[in-house]
Amino acid sequence: MADVGLGTALFLSLTLRRPLLLEGEAGVGKTEVAKALSAGLNRALIRLQCYEGLDLASAAYEWNYAKQMIHIRAAEGGEGAADGRESSTADLARDVFSEDFLIRRPLLSALDPADGVAPVLLIDELDRTDEPFEAYLLEVLSDFQITIPELGTVTAAEPPHVIITSNRTREIHDALKRRCIYHWIDYPNAARELEILASRVPDAPEQLSVQVVAFVQKVRELELFKRPGVAETLDWTRALMALDRHTLDRETAHRTLGVLLKYQDDLERMAEGGVDEVMGAAG
Repeated sequence: MADVGLGTALFLSLTLRRPLLLEGEAGVGKTEVAKALSAGLNRALIRLQCYEGLDLASAAYEWNYAKQMIHIRAAEGGEGAADGRESSTADLARDVFSEDFLIRRPLLSALDPADGVAPVLLIDELDRTDEPFEAYLLEVLSDFQITIPELGTVTAAEPPHVIITSNRTREIHDALKRRCIYHWIDYPNAARELEILASRVPDAPEQLSVQVVAFVQKVRELELFKRPGVAETLDWTRALMALDRHTLDRETAHRTLGVLLKYQDDLERMAEGGVDEVMGAAG
């Protein structure tokens, strides 16, 4: 359910072969953009989930050290039995630092896919990583290549379609932003959220869907620590349906707020007259 702005940003990203950086609050659908793009293009989706302390070995590649050691010992023992000579150190080094001993992580897999078809690369929640890793991404996003000292430079024959997401818990460095097309995804208006709900939860009663969307829209206007996203709207609707509710009432809203809100302060705010206030405003 992309609006014109997001649709334009996606088109330019695909046409110009530039990464698309999506920022917005958690739960507004940033990750879903990559999933939808993967399905629409019929391309594989490779996801790099970012976290604090993410390093090269987890993101790009690493050597299979256990397999290398087994190979070295087998080679030494085999050659010693055959001709009484020890294996050449240089030959062994060349053997163990080859493709056979390389473990491909998401970035390398995206640049050099096994099937030769450029995938959609999702770098999810980049703001959770450290700045040194962000700096490493500059080579990947600028030239679509990764330098492996023991093997050389691996360059993508066809660059992957890159989607980067950020919840803006910290600012992404300008150097990386300059390499991307930027788009901010905001919370949808009521009409669009109702369309999304109808698409994702088609079995939901129409009246319930209208009431849920109206309620969530009003909740987002309150002073909360974390406003509910579209993901919470979908989850809440499914929860209400699981309770066999066809309309939204105050008692059920109170009992199921933990599906919609995730922080105790927000739950207390809603418990102290917030539900009545929202339901009255939502009609």
